Amino acid sequence: MQQKPLAFRMRPRTIEEVVGQQHLVGEGKIIARMVKAKQLTSMILYGPPGIGKTSIASAIAGSTQYAFRTLNAVTNNKKDMEIVAAEAKMSGKVILLLDEVHRLDKAKQDFLLPYLENGMIVLIGATTSNPYHAINPAIRSRCQIFELKPLAPEEVKQALKHALEDEERGLGNMKAEISEEALNHFAQGSGGDVRSSLNALELAVLSSDKGEDGIIHIDVQTAEECLQKKSIAADKDGDAHYDVISAFQKSVRGSDVNAALHYLGRLIEAGDLPSISRRLIVIAYEDIGLANPQAGVRTLAAIETAERIGFPEARIPLANAVIELCLSPKSNSAISAIDAALEDIRKGVGGEVPDHLKDAHYKGAKELGRGISYLYPHDYESGWVPQEYLPDKIRNKRYYKPKKTSKFEQAFAAVYEKLMRK
Repeated sequence: MQQKPLAFRMRPRTIEEVVGQQHLVGEGKIIARMVKAKQLTSMILYGPPGIGKTSIASAIAGSTQYAFRTLNAVTNNKKDMEIVAAEAKMSGKVILLLDEVHRLDKAKQDFLLPYLENGMIVLIGATTSNPYHAINPAIRSRCQIFELKPLAPEEVKQALKHALEDEERGLGNMKAEISEEALNHFAQGSGGDVRSSLNALELAVLSSDKGEDGIIHIDVQTAEECLQKKSIAADKDGDAHYDVISAFQKSVRGSDVNAALHYLGRLIEAGDLPSISRRLIVIAYEDIGLANPQAGVRTLAAIETAERIGFPEARIPLANAVIELCLSPKSNSAISAIDAALEDIRKGVGGEVPDHLKDAHYKGAKELGRGISYLYPHDYESGWVPQEYLPDKIRNKRYYKPKKTSKFEQAFAAVYEKLMRK
């Protein structure tokens, strides 16, 4: 009988074996607590492919010893669900992993609902789509919704090393060794998709000959061929990957559209959507800032679109965002202002909150002089009234120093300077 793929064989058997997703399955976290208490509720797990939705479902089943069945909302019909329901009636409870749960039609949904209500079927729905947009409210309202995150490269490396060492389910009997550079490429090039990286590792091992020393040696060239993605890292520590991210932000900050698109392309080739998304949002607020306040909103919309449609089409909204950010006016006045305020606070420069600003919503506050002389701005026609807000020790501090690189911040600066003169 043909052996099942490595990624299938290495699925965790218990919650403790799950790699990544520690915000859900780590010690004391929500899914771990549910399993420990054996108080399972139906849930929807959503996130990109290959990051552990099926693994968590099978680990829950393994940790609780309940029967575990897997169906697909598209390819399996109502009769398949009736078989699962019959098993639930006999055993008392079945955990059902329902892949592509967002494609569940009304007939299947109506059949499942009573079993979800009485707890005989614990539904674990898996989807790559945002459940708040894609899943019928009748199902959604009966499930806890948990978002899974792409695995960090170090977490993917952990899974790969485990697979290489495991003699029972993994490749431990194959006498394979992998270079650190190749390991980094599998971890980074998969974009957090541990299933893809495990499949590529298995292909690399099975398709390679043993050396004269009787060991299979996997180098970065073999890793590239098996993952079908070029390595963007130039050294074994993977520093070049972070160099590309750094160059990406600095190119946008410097308004060089062509350089920014080049580095974006490198990150896309690596499949590193999480790094792209995080960096673009940082750029929108750190480097563009108040010079174009809507850039942050539009950048977030582009990222959400990219995450929803996935690669290769995701490159289109990402490119739109990068070009806009490059050609937008730039201002770092907001980050400079908050960093200046934080610097004072960390140095102990501050003082007591003025009495007229202190909380006055409790008995005895008036006797303590709290809030008595506070002037309510909305009582004044202009919506503003001269009043001291900073502690006395720093009453003349000016953290915000506007830059006049755009019409937006010029307008903010005019209001700010007018208020500071009063």
